[in-house]
Amino acid sequence: MLEITTTVPTHPTALWWIRRDLRLTDNQALTAAYLFADEILPVFILDPAIIHAPHVSAKRLAFLFAGLRHLNETLHRCGSRLTIREGDPAEELQKLLQQTGASCVFAEDDYTPYARRRDAKVANQVPLRLTPGLTIHHPLQVLKADKTPYTVFTPFRKAWKNLPLPTAILPAPDRITTRTNLASLPIPEISSPNHPDFLAGEAHGLRKLDAFITGSTPPIFTYDEQRDRPDLNTTSGLSPYLRFGMLSARQVVLAAWEAINTASTPEACKGAETWLNELIWREFFQAILYHFPQVHKQSFRAELQNIRWANDPGDFAAWCAGRTGYPIVDAGMRQLAETGWMHNRARMIVASFLTKDLLIDWRWGERWFMQNLLDGDPAANNGGWQWAAGTGTDAAPYFRIFNPVLQGIKFDPNGDFIRRWIPELNAVPTEWIHAPWEMPLDEQRRAGCMIGDQYPAPIVDHAWARQRVLEAYGQAKKGSN
Repeated sequence: MLEITTTVPTHPTALWWIRRDLRLTDNQALTAAYLFADEILPVFILDPAIIHAPHVSAKRLAFLFAGLRHLNETLHRCGSRLTIREGDPAEELQKLLQQTGASCVFAEDDYTPYARRRDAKVANQVPLRLTPGLTIHHPLQVLKADKTPYTVFTPFRKAWKNLPLPTAILPAPDRITTRTNLASLPIPEISSPNHPDFLAGEAHGLRKLDAFITGSTPPIFTYDEQRDRPDLNTTSGLSPYLRFGMLSARQVVLAAWEAINTASTPEACKGAETWLNELIWREFFQAILYHFPQVHKQSFRAELQNIRWANDPGDFAAWCAGRTGYPIVDAGMRQLAETGWMHNRARMIVASFLTKDLLIDWRWGERWFMQNLLDGDPAANNGGWQWAAGTGTDAAPYFRIFNPVLQGIKFDPNGDFIRRWIPELNAVPTEWIHAPWEMPLDEQRRAGCMIGDQYPAPIVDHAWARQRVLEAYGQAKKGSN
C-alpha cells in the first residue's frame, strides 16, 4: 500500500497521465507520481482514436469533458492545473517530457485491446509506469489452478473473493506542485448537456455513493429485492462514474463490504452481497476482454459465430427510436435517448428483443449502446450484449427468450416506468399498459391513444419471432458440427 507521507521524492518532475481516473482520492497513479517526484504535471490527451471513433457517444464525451472541468477545479484548489494536449499519445507525451524535463509518466492500467496497444507503443518511447486501479484484481490475478482464465462467472466470483480485499482508501493530496507556464488547450465544449441525474465529477460520484449506502433505509440493503424494478429508484446509478474513474473500484467495493458487515438483518446483508456481486461482474467482463480480445468483434461461442441474422434496417430503426410497439422495450430505449443511461433490467429486455425477437446481430445493438451510453464501457457493454444474445461466456442459454409483455408485467407492474418515458401511453389503464394493442377501440379513444396512430402496433409477433430465432440458432449450431 502506498503511503503519501512516508517517502521523500527523489526526482524533480513526473507526468500524471489521466485516462479513466478522473479523481484525486484513491488514485494509485497519482499517489505513485507524488511519491516519485517533487513536481507533478497532470495531463489529459485528446486522443483522436477515441474522440473521433465511430462508436463515440456525444453524451459520453460531454460527461468526460464536464468531468475534466470538475477535476481541473479540484486541482486548482490544490495549487495545480490540468494540461490538455491533442494528438497521438506517444508523440504528445514525448514532447511533454522534452519540454518539462520530466523523467517518468505514471498512468492507471487499462485492459481494452486499444489501450494495451496504445500503452505498449508509449512504453517504447517514454518511461511509463502503469499502476492498478481500474479493477480490484488484475485479470492475471484471477486464474484457475492451471493458470488459465475463467470463462464462467460463478467460479470466477469465488476465486475473486478468495483473494485479499483492499483495506484502505488512499487520501487525496492536499497540495500538488505544478508549474503554470505549460501550454494547454481548452477543455472542449460539446452541445450535449448531461442529464441532471448524472452530473459529472468526483464530488457528484461520492454523493451518489453516499446516497446509496447511507440513510435510514439505504437502497443497498433492499438491492436484492428491488434491483430489477426500473419503475423504482433503487439502483446506485454509479456506472458512469466507475466508467471514467470518478470513483475508484476500491471505493465502491469497500463500501459494499462495509455494508455487508454492518447489515442488521439477513435481507439487508443479501442486498449488499448482491450489489457486490454486480461489481464483480464488472471485473469478470474486464478479465474476459483482457484474455479474449477477439470477443470485441465476434461471438465467444464458436458454434454461434455464423447465425443467419435477419438484420432488417427498418426494424432496427424502430428499436433505436423506441417505436417497436412493445412498451417496456420502447420505454428503455427512450430512457437511453434522453439520459444516456438505462436501467439494467431494461438493458436485458431491449437486448433480448433486438437479438431474439427481431433477429438482429448483437453487434448492431452493442454499437448503438456505445454511441449513446454515458457508461459505455467496451468490456461491460460487450459482455452484457453477448450474455443477452446467448453467444458469450457464461451466457444465458440461447433458447432463453424474454417475453416483453411478461417482463413488463413482472418488473413494471403498474406501468410507471412505461408512462414516464412514453407520454402517449399516460392515460392507458394499467390493465392494457403492457399490451396496448389488445385494448378495445373505445378504450383507445378514451385514453387518447389509437394504436397505429399515437403509438405503433407491434412490429413483430413474439410467438412467431420466438420460433424463428430458435430455428436460426439451431441451424448455426448444426452447421458448426
